[in-house]
Amino acid sequence: MGMSNSNNLKMFPHFQHKHKKENELEVYIVLTQTRTYFARLIKLYTREPYAHASIAFDAELLEMYSFGRKRPNNPFITGFIQEEIDRGVFGKYVETACSVYSLKVTKEQYERIKQEVEIFKENKEKYSYNFLGILGVMVNIPVNDKNRYFCSQFIAYILERSGIDLFHKSYGLVRPFDIRMCPKLKKVYKGKLINYRNSKSNLLSEQTI
Repeated sequence: MGMSNSNNLKMFPHFQHKHKKENELEVYIVLTQTRTYFARLIKLYTREPYAHASIAFDAELLEMYSFGRKRPNNPFITGFIQEEIDRGVFGKYVETACSVYSLKVTKEQYERIKQEVEIFKENKEKYSYNFLGILGVMVNIPVNDKNRYFCSQFIAYILERSGIDLFHKSYGLVRPFDIRMCPKLKKVYKGKLINYRNSKSNLLSEQTI
């Protein structure tokens, strides 16, 4: 867009932490669309631009979590995963499109979300992907299982457990669409996921997204 880095930082204050309120932090929700068969099937059915959702605790997306494939080439070995934007499924599908959203939370909510994720990290082997829950969404019947989640269900669950109700519905019915349309989330990036960390000069302003 031909603008300087200093101007970009002015347009995107989420990169300027010094102006935040003392008790205010941010978490990030990332919507993505890869070229896996499962993601393309979901997109074909929903006609939505994104089929996958993740949550991160930092603007650089260094600590990002979701439910999905544990191995890039095997769609059947699934569960709770920590994701990296340049490895795993995202590393294999470098054309992955994404939108990144920020959510302002209190320090107490931030710590509670981390505690909830820590429970998943400590017990990750007992969790698996909630394929039945995907079918439940299609017929508007939530399928909630304490050991099984799909990606957006997981995000809605840990937010709800942390005292944050963004979607006003059962967490078992929350879709990437609901995240994309949530007015409490601020879109801070749209483009290729692989370029996210190095593309501040290409970030779109809130008026042009």
